[in-house]
Amino acid sequence: MSHLFPNYARDEIDLVVGSGSYVFDQNGTKYLDFMSGIAVSNLGHHHPKVMQALSEQSEKIWHSSNLYTSNLQEKVAEKLTMGKDYLAFFCNSGTEANEAAIKLARKATGRSKILSFEQSFHGRTYGALSATGQPALQAGFFPIVEGFEYLPYNQLEPLKQHLNEEVAAVMLEVIQGEGGIIPAEKEWLQAVAALCKENGSLLIIDEIQTGMGRTGTFFAFEAYQIEPDIITIAKALANGIPVGAMLGKSGLAEAFGPGSHGTTFGGNNLAMKVADAVVSEINQPEFLAAVAKKGSYLKAELTKLIVTSEKVLDVRGKGLMIGIELDSAETLQQTIQELKAHKLLAIKAGKNVLRLLPPLTISQDELADGVEIIQAVLSN
Repeated sequence: MSHLFPNYARDEIDLVVGSGSYVFDQNGTKYLDFMSGIAVSNLGHHHPKVMQALSEQSEKIWHSSNLYTSNLQEKVAEKLTMGKDYLAFFCNSGTEANEAAIKLARKATGRSKILSFEQSFHGRTYGALSATGQPALQAGFFPIVEGFEYLPYNQLEPLKQHLNEEVAAVMLEVIQGEGGIIPAEKEWLQAVAALCKENGSLLIIDEIQTGMGRTGTFFAFEAYQIEPDIITIAKALANGIPVGAMLGKSGLAEAFGPGSHGTTFGGNNLAMKVADAVVSEINQPEFLAAVAKKGSYLKAELTKLIVTSEKVLDVRGKGLMIGIELDSAETLQQTIQELKAHKLLAIKAGKNVLRLLPPLTISQDELADGVEIIQAVLSN
């Protein structure tokens, strides 16, 4: 008998050890990890730089409170802002980062409406859930927070019709993750950014799943030549140690003065020490170029399935964030189980998309092994 709420549809395996691109369950069974804890363990499992940072800080102080100066927070903030005109707020998770972004946008603009998109996912706390354009996730939790509207993704006309003087911000993912690995079209996203600027609305980019090198650039929006007003980050920021961050243009600082927002655990010493090591490791030209190269290989090899497999309708994504659209939800569930039987772990996105999120540190040989397993399973 479980003593846990049944809010997760849990698999029976219990992952107890991780090493590089592999995880091991309670029985010692070894699996090739193509999910990275849902885009969290971007540096794989038991990475030496992460372990060193964790060990060093664990011998010092884990938590001190945001009532005191934090040189560790300053250090990580400087690395995340990359010399751009942004300030950072640290929290514990992606949904908290998005809650902070919503509050900042409303207070800074004096407006209340937030436009987001159908099939988006921004979190499960009330503000973030209200920004999420998936009615099924909101069911049973009404009334949600007022002031949110959901528009079709990658379509410009609906945005033009709804963007007015009441809109505080437009909030979006560069690649919709939970919605089915749906990338933004470049011209559309650039037009969205231009319209926001013209209307005096802020552009919030949710990089919680796409950030930290996942798509081959440190932030996914970099490939679109835009500059958001607010950026939210979490998941891979500390490679599994809970932490999130919101970056906002420095001109928004006045809206977040003392007492306006806060967190007990956010930005604590342990998380910041690990985040510092993670950002330093990932945000290097050679590392990101390698991710882009591996991503191109993965997508090219899997795209062949569109021709060779009747089950595969589409392959899309960028870097090491790839979705394989299958012919049905039933096929998806069967495929996930068959992959597990072949000792590879992957997850779903949307109703019928197989989501692949291997560690960014995965070797070419390990990636090829994964491709071979996926092709074999989907060719049956």
